[in-house]
Amino acid sequence: MTVININALGVTLGASLFSDLSLNITRGDRIGLVAANGRGKTTLLQCLAGELDPTTGEITRARGLRVGHVAQNLPEAALGQTLYDRVLAALPAEQAEYEGWRVDVVLDDLKVPYDIQHKELGALSGGWQRTAMLASVWITEPDVLLLDEPTNHLDLQRIGLLQDWLTALPRDVAVVATSHDRAFLDETTNRTLFLRAERSRVFQLPYSAARGALDEADAADERRFANDLNKAQQLRRQAAKLKNIGINSGSDLLVVKTRQLNERAAQMEAAARPAHQERSAGEIRLTNSGTHAKALITLDDVPVETPGGDLLYRTGQKWILPGDRVVLLGANGTGKTRLVMLIAQALTDAVGPVKCAPSVVHHFGPASEPAFRP
Repeated sequence: MTVININALGVTLGASLFSDLSLNITRGDRIGLVAANGRGKTTLLQCLAGELDPTTGEITRARGLRVGHVAQNLPEAALGQTLYDRVLAALPAEQAEYEGWRVDVVLDDLKVPYDIQHKELGALSGGWQRTAMLASVWITEPDVLLLDEPTNHLDLQRIGLLQDWLTALPRDVAVVATSHDRAFLDETTNRTLFLRAERSRVFQLPYSAARGALDEADAADERRFANDLNKAQQLRRQAAKLKNIGINSGSDLLVVKTRQLNERAAQMEAAARPAHQERSAGEIRLTNSGTHAKALITLDDVPVETPGGDLLYRTGQKWILPGDRVVLLGANGTGKTRLVMLIAQALTDAVGPVKCAPSVVHHFGPASEPAFRP
């Protein structure tokens, strides 16, 4: 059963994000929404949630459909609430008074420890804040769940728990999720929408298999485009030969034929559609561009603290050298983001306990910077 029908949808915000998008979302669908940063994934979810009107096309929802949208960022107004109270506030006042037990059920399903439940969201890590947003939406019992980068800020254990939770959802609940995490999409989706400015494509496959199918489709488009242009060039060469013959013989018929061949060639060239060319989605780089410094970044037993000044850990003496590729792992709330912020401060302001070589060239990408080519 179709719960949402998308017909010829398009959104223009300064520039066209996507156009002529048609898609049926049915009960039980698990759709991975893939595109490079800034190409309209969040905008499409906002349209599906009814929070933004599209520029063209229409969205038809089943009567009485409940859509739950888990956005990327927690509203600042919620930072003073405890995680528990934030979820409870998602229920209507009368329902919250008599059915508060539902909060306990949802938080238990999402494996949220009791002590975390009763801390203010502003004191919790980004991963726990995202869990609070998910719980706040799920407690409203939506028929369609829209997830915008749900794995952002989650540690590996929480990503695994989220995958298990999504797998255990009722079969009639439809899910649409944006993500740059290949493994997550492969584990949790059965359809993939590659969102593009033109000619978005949908495959009845999880991400990795769909990516291969997309590459094959793009290659076929490239061959078809080259073949169409080749045929048009052949017509133009024939027209040029006839033109010379017509001029030499004075034949009006050949002049007309020449014009007809050129018109057909022009029509074929206008109708030929080039294969999709993905513009660079950006990349995270840390390069030394000719620096002779042995250590690009030095951590000399740097203390990493909470915003309130409580010590989380000390780094010990560490170095980041040219060519290093560093992965920072740890549970939610243990201080990964705080350390990255200290390094970012040193790179941009050259102040703080982290030391960096003066010739280091750096680039910071957003937390959702793509880990693969969409």
